Amino acid sequence: MREMTTPRTVAVLGYGGLIPFVGCAAMSVLDASWVAALAVYGAVILSFVGALHWGFAMQAPSLSPSERTALYVWSVVPSLLAGVALLLSPRIGGGLLILGFLAHLVRDRRLPAGLTVPAWYRPLRLRLTLVAFVCIAVGIFAPGAVAFPSS
Repeated sequence: MREMTTPRTVAVLGYGGLIPFVGCAAMSVLDASWVAALAVYGAVILSFVGALHWGFAMQAPSLSPSERTALYVWSVVPSLLAGVALLLSPRIGGGLLILGFLAHLVRDRRLPAGLTVPAWYRPLRLRLTLVAFVCIAVGIFAPGAVAFPSS
């Protein structure tokens, strides 16, 4: 199947949303206090991508009740993981965020057969997730990323 072109607005917003990841990761290499900003942004975005599945559940009339329930249940898991990640040290919390992004990517790949998403959705989610993954990994392995900075 040929990949449909990602709509311009979606591409601009999706790739534009990577700017804080890249910026915070780069800054965290120079100053460990940026790791906290990276973790907060990662938690916000992980919560956002989880909500996509809630929207899928609401909009797909062909889903079985169990498929719909599974989408609703999964949609809140990323925000729960993100909240817990913010309570942990950047290294451990960042690792949890990475696991959350990877788990969500797996869930995206296993969407119910009765659910139709645009052809560009999965490739775009893969690219965005990989960049988020790399940026968080850079941040959590930056020197001094062991604990949140003190005020």
